[in-house]
Amino acid sequence: MGEGKQRLKHHPERADTSLAQPPEINDTFLREVDENLRRDRMRDIGLKYGKWLIAAVALFLVAAGGTIWWRQHKQAEAAGHVEQLAGIYRDIGTGNTAKAPAELDQLANDSSKAIRASALFTRAALAIDKNDRKTALANYREIAGESSFPAPYRDAATIRLTALEFDQIKPDEVIARLKPLAVPGNPWFGSAGEMTAAALIKQGKKLEAGRLYAAIAKDKSVPDALRTRSVQLAGSLGVDASSALESLAQ
Repeated sequence: MGEGKQRLKHHPERADTSLAQPPEINDTFLREVDENLRRDRMRDIGLKYGKWLIAAVALFLVAAGGTIWWRQHKQAEAAGHVEQLAGIYRDIGTGNTAKAPAELDQLANDSSKAIRASALFTRAALAIDKNDRKTALANYREIAGESSFPAPYRDAATIRLTALEFDQIKPDEVIARLKPLAVPGNPWFGSAGEMTAAALIKQGKKLEAGRLYAAIAKDKSVPDALRTRSVQLAGSLGVDASSALESLAQ
């Protein structure tokens, strides 16, 4: 023990070097410390939140897989409904309509908007064929009032509904209902315009009705039979639309 003290006394600089100098701090050492800290933090997070993270990932995978499956399922379902509707049309074409109403009602409840509207239209047509006016009106009214249906379906249903109800509703209601359609350039101008003109006659507005008939007669997109009739009706109301006959003769 005494010898050790003597050696330290004779060589103080050696004692300072071996006992007091800290380890060398360089970039490698700092990277190792930083890596250890990150590893410890990840371990702590894993222990604290691991189950929740696993559950969240699993839930995401289930949701994503479910969405993909649902899209594929709906596409397959829509294709099946189109085939079913086509089969119903074939049966109707051959006069086999016994099962058609029930099948159409099912499609009207469970299908896409276009298939549903088509099913309702066909159901209404069958009802008219069976003199079931109440069912036909209900179907046309449902189509016309369903804002999510494509506009062509709603417009066609409005025309058919108004034609069936024409004698039971007031002229001003006919005019108001058909106003968006009874304009030149609209695909339904001929039918909507003719009913609007008839409603105007009921209101005593003969000159206005005659002008509307004349406009129908001059519209080349309107079927020729309706244009010819409109020329005659316009003339009977004091409006000359005979110039439209020239284009009809061509």
